[in-house]
Amino acid sequence: MSGGDIAGLIAAGVFAILVALIAIPLVKLGRVFDETSAAIHDLSDGITPILAETTETIRGANQQLARVDTITSNVADATGNVGALVALFAATVGGPLIKLAGFSAGLRAALRGGHSTSRGNRR
Repeated sequence: MSGGDIAGLIAAGVFAILVALIAIPLVKLGRVFDETSAAIHDLSDGITPILAETTETIRGANQQLARVDTITSNVADATGNVGALVALFAATVGGPLIKLAGFSAGLRAALRGGHSTSRGNRR
């Protein structure tokens, strides 16, 4: 064996040690990727039921909002009906009440001796 052969063997040994030293971080990096993959798989398994439950909750909330919308429209209709009823009552009772008030004021004036309490000539 010559000096060149020994130097070649030493270089090959150093190269093998260098490859082994570089392989250790690569193996650790592979384990990190495996753990990351397992964590993502577990996370996706945990999120699926949560998303299904959220979907059901939103669906229920939308149904409740539809009911509230129906109630709101019914209340708006009832408010319109009450407004119309008040207008009808005012038109029906208001005219005779004004006439009754005028009659009572005239009667009071007549009973007091003819002194008018009004400020102008009204019919």
